[in-house]
Amino acid sequence: TVAESKTRRLILVLGDQLDRNSPALRGADPEIDVVALAEVRAEVNRFPNHRNRVAVFLSAMRHFRSDVEAAGFEVEYQLLRDANGASTLPKFLERVVKSHQPDELVMCRPGRHDLVGQLRATAKECGVSMKILEDSAFLASDDLFADWADGRKSLVMEHFYRFMRRHHGYLVRDSKPEGGQWNFDKENRKSFGKKGPPPVPSPMSFPPDEITMGVLEDIREDSNLVGSPDSLDLPVTPKQAQKAVDDFVENRLPTFGTYQDAMWTDEAYLFHSRIATALNLKLLDPRYAIERAIEAYEAGASPLNSVEGFVRQVLGWREFVRGVYWREMPGYLDRNELGANRPLPKVYWSGETEMACMAEVIAQLLRSGYAHHIQRLMVTGLFALLYGANPRSVHDWYMAMFVDSVEWVTAPNTIGMSQHADGGIVGTKPYVATGNYIQRMSNYCSGCRFNPKKRTGKNACPFTTLYWDFLDRHRDFLSNNRRMGLQLRNLDRIDAGERKEIRRSAERVKKKFEHGDL
Repeated sequence: TVAESKTRRLILVLGDQLDRNSPALRGADPEIDVVALAEVRAEVNRFPNHRNRVAVFLSAMRHFRSDVEAAGFEVEYQLLRDANGASTLPKFLERVVKSHQPDELVMCRPGRHDLVGQLRATAKECGVSMKILEDSAFLASDDLFADWADGRKSLVMEHFYRFMRRHHGYLVRDSKPEGGQWNFDKENRKSFGKKGPPPVPSPMSFPPDEITMGVLEDIREDSNLVGSPDSLDLPVTPKQAQKAVDDFVENRLPTFGTYQDAMWTDEAYLFHSRIATALNLKLLDPRYAIERAIEAYEAGASPLNSVEGFVRQVLGWREFVRGVYWREMPGYLDRNELGANRPLPKVYWSGETEMACMAEVIAQLLRSGYAHHIQRLMVTGLFALLYGANPRSVHDWYMAMFVDSVEWVTAPNTIGMSQHADGGIVGTKPYVATGNYIQRMSNYCSGCRFNPKKRTGKNACPFTTLYWDFLDRHRDFLSNNRRMGLQLRNLDRIDAGERKEIRRSAERVKKKFEHGDL
């Protein structure tokens, strides 16, 4: 005879589901429910991950375990260093199900489409029912996004953002936007000029505690990881995450909006919040961040353009890309509408290049695993797009290198917004520019041997050369996009002889990058 199960629910928690108020934990009883988490080699080695990415995930998981144990729960926790540990999440699930014989498996939906199928299949093989709950750490449920999206010819983030503002009542009075307009983006594109940024208060730092130091020691000799863990100082608990928000709102939010698109040498964070990792690991409720920012506006401590810009990122963009991800999967990761198939250049892993902007941003990434949205979109992403790198390889690089990467958010931002490989589902046009954009928005070009104004020649900026080549190669595709009209008319002003030289110059640039010679 089989003994009656003592475990009612086995609650599986993944590394990006560290919400202490998760729907999976609501109503849980420490006497009859068990919580399970695992550090597994397959996830650590899925990409050549940045050490800081692995460290922040594992540290946050171990802190979560301590909190749940303090609440009286039994926690089945597998450490990465466990010699007999399961190598994958499905194998770990199979092991703990056999050990506890629960009446039911419960979890929130993973942030990765393929894991849903894998874990459901494992539960079925183990003969136990599995309940996958919607994650309440988002402001747009699946049904809400579907209600908005169904029947639309195209999904435009700005339209979704306005819908979300009305639905939640954020920065809305009598159904009208605060300040008379929905979007203050035109006020949020200022560069620093030659004098550089005004004084930038450093973000609050959270030095490694004993748990984090243990994680760093566990991964110190892992040759599969890249980057340095020396600068790891991100929040790894909910309390720290809220402090990070409070620090941002008080010290950097007032200036954030105006300079949110600007870049500067040796200034990794500038006026940005640095809370994406805490949001994506569910250490931080996005409602807290949004409402703290709005409180600052209502108290007269931050201008509307800064607060609206921040709210748009969290309430609009973040929720929008999640909706797109689940709507378009499976298959979205392999979209490649522009037929880009070059391998990602070696510079993305080394930072070794004569291009000052790429060298600066990638060196910063190798140190910290962090870059803000313009460094992502208009430096590393832009170069990959113009170069013609395979979009799946670009996505995998972003997944590996950025501490805040989780597939639901990284895929639409990379495949869609950055590489335009989805044909326009996320971005209404390819975000392409010459080196003049980088010169205008940063000081990266000041010490660089390349001239952003030159299209061809020895000192021509690779961004500029590849930009005109990109427009020329994809002219037929781009001609169907009315937002590209001005750029194509500018292309048509270049005579046929120079356009041929641009093509030849672009091929030389690509070959040099392919061999790591530029």
